[in-house]
Amino acid sequence: MSSTTELPGWRHVYSGKVRDLYVPEGSDGAADRMLVVASDRVSAFDHVLSPGIPQKGELLTALSLWWFDRLGGGDGGRRIPNHLIADHELVGDEAREIIPREVVARSMLVRSLEMEPIECVVRGYLTGSGWAEYRASGTVCGIALPAGLANGDRLPEPIFTPAFKAPLGEHDENISFERTVEIVGAESAAELRDTSLEIYRRAAATAEEHGLVLADTKFEFGRPSTGSGTGVLTLADEVLTSDSSRYWDAAAWASGTTPEERMASFDKQIVRDWLAANWEDREGEPPTLPADIVERTRDRYAELLERLTAS
Repeated sequence: MSSTTELPGWRHVYSGKVRDLYVPEGSDGAADRMLVVASDRVSAFDHVLSPGIPQKGELLTALSLWWFDRLGGGDGGRRIPNHLIADHELVGDEAREIIPREVVARSMLVRSLEMEPIECVVRGYLTGSGWAEYRASGTVCGIALPAGLANGDRLPEPIFTPAFKAPLGEHDENISFERTVEIVGAESAAELRDTSLEIYRRAAATAEEHGLVLADTKFEFGRPSTGSGTGVLTLADEVLTSDSSRYWDAAAWASGTTPEERMASFDKQIVRDWLAANWEDREGEPPTLPADIVERTRDRYAELLERLTAS
């Protein structure tokens, strides 16, 4: 894994493909808060690629914070609890920033949660692995769909297609809703499904207002184990970013006659497509990303943020 930044007052405890986690120095056992730092690393096909995408961490963090605010009631809907906590504290008469200045633009200060072992995927359009399964069996994650759909088509209704979060280094496993019930119980499974579908519908409507299609996305949830809100389902990790979602240009989708024309994407599909064409056997280390692929991906991430947050 890529090296991490040393941050005064914080201890590094974990690195994922993109994000690094820190807890306060001196914290013993489970810390009540964590610092989530988004790096510029980019991953595809379960590999971290080189080089990273400049400013990616800042762009992802800014978009997550914008969506957390919207889902916190800023879009007029009900407040979806999230794991963010105040990143300033009052020292005397002055407000002091808690997040170290070295990573302030790409970090979130969050409450520690007991995470649900389910990755909550919602699909509103037929694409990706769902399209491959549909061509083979007429289903997506075991859910039967109408015949005659094409790659990139809008589904009759958004569908909830959960995955079981595998241990580090292993692949997540697509599972049925019935299996979700077996893992977390009927009440939690229904809450995860219903909340995920609600967030998707609200976000898709917002995206549409900005000339975008939200094709699919994934959410992670946890529950506080202590303090206020104990046991409340809480939205965590990143939310509705270019890394966790597929966004397309709405005008291109409406007018396109081929999948490539319809799926003018604002995510890392540029990277996936290049890698699929230039690393077909998926053996050994992946090839280095060309400069133009890196630049185009960065520009698409930045354009998505600009389009969504424009008033």
